[in-house]
Amino acid sequence: MTLRVLSLNLWNTDGPWPERARRIGDWIDRLAPDLLAFQEVVRMPDCDQLDELLGGRGYHTDYVAASPFWKPDREHVKGEVGNAVASRWPIRAREELQLPDTGDFETRAALSVEVTAPFGPVSFTVTHLNWRLDHGWIREQQAQAVCELALRHAPKRGFPPILVGDFNAEPDATEIRYVTGLQALEGRSVCLLDAWARVGDGTPGFTWSNTNPWARLEREPDRRIDYVFAGLPRRDGLGELLGCRVVCNDEVDGVWPSDHFGVYAELRSEALPE
Repeated sequence: MTLRVLSLNLWNTDGPWPERARRIGDWIDRLAPDLLAFQEVVRMPDCDQLDELLGGRGYHTDYVAASPFWKPDREHVKGEVGNAVASRWPIRAREELQLPDTGDFETRAALSVEVTAPFGPVSFTVTHLNWRLDHGWIREQQAQAVCELALRHAPKRGFPPILVGDFNAEPDATEIRYVTGLQALEGRSVCLLDAWARVGDGTPGFTWSNTNPWARLEREPDRRIDYVFAGLPRRDGLGELLGCRVVCNDEVDGVWPSDHFGVYAELRSEALPE
């Protein structure tokens, strides 16, 4: 048995959202993930992206707002943008966290939930860190905070905690090295496994790619900045990373699902026989 996990930055409502929503929905139906996480999810009086994507698909959902949201041509209509999780199984507990920020308008958040899966409770945490290439210093603080949140909710001797999201940092950045146990910050260290580094296909695994015209508009370099992290598996194999793919990375009739590509990972959800 496997636990299927999907993470994707939705790019809020930019681009042709109704067409993009159909593309993302097709990917969800194709992958059939058990746990989903979205970043840049907009909620406004006339738009709820989470409901539009998952309504009728039978998932249990939760949401945390990160910052206010509005469109320049509709400034009178106020909403919020944040992170969301969805689970095939009931969500029994939650904690949201506002992350350290720079003191400007860019505020970020994380959401950690405990899911009641058939093989035991699962801790699932989503976040979205600051985007600017020169904001590594604040991402370091945010990474420390979100790791503390994820590990605080990890079931004792249970399924390894899962942390996903758009970290806006490449694998060799200090903030990612901190998450994966390769760098200490402020005298502390943690260790979660990077699914792509462990069981990806050996390619760079770019999730911000100039093959996507919506990403290309930003004139930024190709990078791998979206992740699925997991704690060390149990000795009986429970939680072992089995595979990882870049997904939501194709164009159909001129429509790409988002400006980011998604990350999909599978983990062992059944203990190996002794």
